[in-house]
Amino acid sequence: MRRVTSFLGVCLIGLLLLSVWWFVEHAVGRGLRLADPDEIAASRLYRAEAPLSTLAIYGHMVVGGLLTLLAPLQLLGPVRRRLPRLHHVLGYTVAGLALATGIGGLVYIAAHGTIGGAWMSLGFGLYGLLLIGAATQTVRLARRRHPAHRAWAARLVILALGSWIYRMHYGLWHAFTGGAGTQDDFGGIFDRIQVFAFYLPYLMVLQLALRLPALLRLRGRAARATT
Repeated sequence: MRRVTSFLGVCLIGLLLLSVWWFVEHAVGRGLRLADPDEIAASRLYRAEAPLSTLAIYGHMVVGGLLTLLAPLQLLGPVRRRLPRLHHVLGYTVAGLALATGIGGLVYIAAHGTIGGAWMSLGFGLYGLLLIGAATQTVRLARRRHPAHRAWAARLVILALGSWIYRMHYGLWHAFTGGAGTQDDFGGIFDRIQVFAFYLPYLMVLQLALRLPALLRLRGRAARATT
């Protein structure tokens, strides 16, 4: 049974990696075009008068893309069981990329805000803080061999996929509604919901899933106590 479960898990992770590849290619490719004249001329993110924050946001794209690609690999059970050293090295790599991604985004937001104004800055800023927090907790608990590190690692993977999820939400929404509730300045109702919807609902579902076994055990004990 474990072999079947492991095989299905590997297949699902493989499909996920194929699904995120376009985003990884886009994010890393754009981040590496920092010195490209066409990028400089067309991008609202490039600011010649602010080289530090400009470097932060383009670095954010590169490390964020790599984070999106590598984080799902931490969910592979066979790697964790059979190649623990690789699992540990990959875990530290993912955590380091998450810290760099979060810090880069926060530096840019602090310096220039976002195109969607204070509301978008709040949503993206909270996302960055949660990403940094999840990476820190995952490493701290893993070093102590605390079993809770797996829950934090799962949170980190969800947050690592956040930028891809954000774009997938928009793609699906435009496909089904034509973009209702969206505006070019990201001031539409869908835009305003989206700055939190690409990560908070998924974290809430994960939290429920993590608590479900304990709740079921508690319910079972209560049922036995009444019989």
